[in-house]
Amino acid sequence: MKKIAFIAGLLLLGACVTQQPRQGAVNRLSAKEKKAGWQLLFDGTRPNLWRAANKSGFPKKGWTIQEGCLVSGGGGNLVSLQEYGEFDLVWDWKMVDKGGNSGVKYFVKETGTDALGIEYQMLDDVGHPWMQDGRMHPNDYHTVGAVYELYPPSSSKITKPVGEWNTSRVLSQGKHVEHWLNGVKVAEFERGSEDFNARIAKSKFKTIPNFGLHPKGLILLQDHGSVVWFRNIKIRPLN
Repeated sequence: MKKIAFIAGLLLLGACVTQQPRQGAVNRLSAKEKKAGWQLLFDGTRPNLWRAANKSGFPKKGWTIQEGCLVSGGGGNLVSLQEYGEFDLVWDWKMVDKGGNSGVKYFVKETGTDALGIEYQMLDDVGHPWMQDGRMHPNDYHTVGAVYELYPPSSSKITKPVGEWNTSRVLSQGKHVEHWLNGVKVAEFERGSEDFNARIAKSKFKTIPNFGLHPKGLILLQDHGSVVWFRNIKIRPLN
């Protein structure tokens, strides 16, 4: 009887283990994702789908590949080889530097000296200088998950600390855009709406023609002087 109970206990334990969610393979697409149209923008070994902003090739220094990740380190911004309009973009990232600052931009257009587009802000909110007395600076549209300079993120956002992985997402459908952070929608807006245009007019982008309004644009990984690791960068074109 004790032997039967012991075996039953092992079977129950095995059932509990198999019910735990499994971590997906890094920089790999599942069969279900491939069928749904997802594409990897980085396979963990070759940065062949990226180039330096306003240049033809990948930076010769600054950016490195470590442990299957693209790591920024003073090489300037990277842009995708292809432009995207309607899309679902997902990536994992982690800050290494306390107070680190970076971002991912989309609907990006190059000017020859710069690359401008709407930005998903990536930041160590807690360690950044504008955290005062445990409260965020009033300009919280500069904090993690924000639409940089334009829309603040939701207070319900969930952020992992420096050294831990976050998962971010930008969903662009028609004129509607959403920012997600660790499974929580933190911001949304309509490109070209009265509200969007009014915010642009009050921002640092007010003198840039058609800012954020292009039908398609590049994806940009920002090198803002902080060490940031990127992995699982994948996109699903929707048009």
